[in-house]
Amino acid sequence: MSSVRIGIVGLGNMGTGHAKYLIANEVKDGVLAAVCDSRPERLEWARSELGEHVRRFDTPEAMYASGAIDGVLICTPHYDHPRQAIQAFSHGLHVLVEKPAGVYTKQVREMNEAAAASGNVFGIMYNQRTNPLYAKLKELLESGELGEIRRTNWIITNWYRPQSYYNSGGWRATWAGEGGGVLINQDPHQLDLWGWTTGLKPKRMRAFCQFGKHRDIEVENDVTAYVEYENGATGVFVTSTYESPGTNRFEVSGDRGKLVVENGKLTFSRLRVPESEFNRTFTGSFGQPECWTFDVPVASGGSQHAAITQDWVNAILKGTPLIAPGEEGINGLMLSNAMLLSTWIDDWVEFPIDEDLFYDKLQEQIRNSKTKKDANHYVTADVSGTH
Repeated sequence: MSSVRIGIVGLGNMGTGHAKYLIANEVKDGVLAAVCDSRPERLEWARSELGEHVRRFDTPEAMYASGAIDGVLICTPHYDHPRQAIQAFSHGLHVLVEKPAGVYTKQVREMNEAAAASGNVFGIMYNQRTNPLYAKLKELLESGELGEIRRTNWIITNWYRPQSYYNSGGWRATWAGEGGGVLINQDPHQLDLWGWTTGLKPKRMRAFCQFGKHRDIEVENDVTAYVEYENGATGVFVTSTYESPGTNRFEVSGDRGKLVVENGKLTFSRLRVPESEFNRTFTGSFGQPECWTFDVPVASGGSQHAAITQDWVNAILKGTPLIAPGEEGINGLMLSNAMLLSTWIDDWVEFPIDEDLFYDKLQEQIRNSKTKKDANHYVTADVSGTH
């Protein structure tokens, strides 16, 4: 195989964006061969904008069985990602799925098992892993430059959404339509980066989600979560969609100081000697280690979505490791599921979470949802990527 023939399922905002850079040949050896959407007007757009040589299908099953593609990029509603990926694997196709991996971990675990059984390349569109800021943060933490991590703190409240945004589609901010609110729609990248950069494993969590705060919606739009990690460190995650101006600040504190990502910069407050050493040797009543604060040089670039697609194509053709393996999509999703479950049961949640209990609690929300669809039902509206 000298190139990968790619099919796209779903021509919403994200699917359309992927189609545009593929048709512009921005992914070496990646060829847009087919697209799929249930809406005739989107297929007509594909015909006029992508050309007659890109085949068009109105169901994923027809495209998968056509023999026209080697791999598929899934850009459909959240609930459909695992089911459509499993179908693709059964047809011998490689899969790149948009975030989130799914709505609940039980569903995503089945997708991961199908991927492993297929032996095909499985990636997820965690394009923020190509952001040089977070790549450098991960590099520094893995190198031990910060010493043992003691605390994480991410405040991500710059997702402001007015009521008119939620009113623009009946599926928006509903349990049946999207499967959640800020955690499933806006925050998947942060939930992924949280674990990806630090490498920390959560032990238990207590979270407080508020539903429809200052907005007429049924899902969570204000979350504060406290987590305890296996190494004894602790963390806090705060997010919302109604604060203006909002904040996006990620702090990681360790034995050798503190790293902060904020306003497009990575700042290191580095202790001249580790805190543990200072504490052991200092004999005065008051004092603390000498600290040097500076901005860490970070490379420019990071081509985001096209870079992840290129990485996926390279893995298919050359066997290179993925930046964002699809199997890792379950990690950030488990964090968001834990936050909701802790709120619903009003108690601590241990990791790994009770996936059957979460599923049952989610089904309760769906039964009372304004959009009356079961979580396993195919949602025809292409809402993925409209965050």
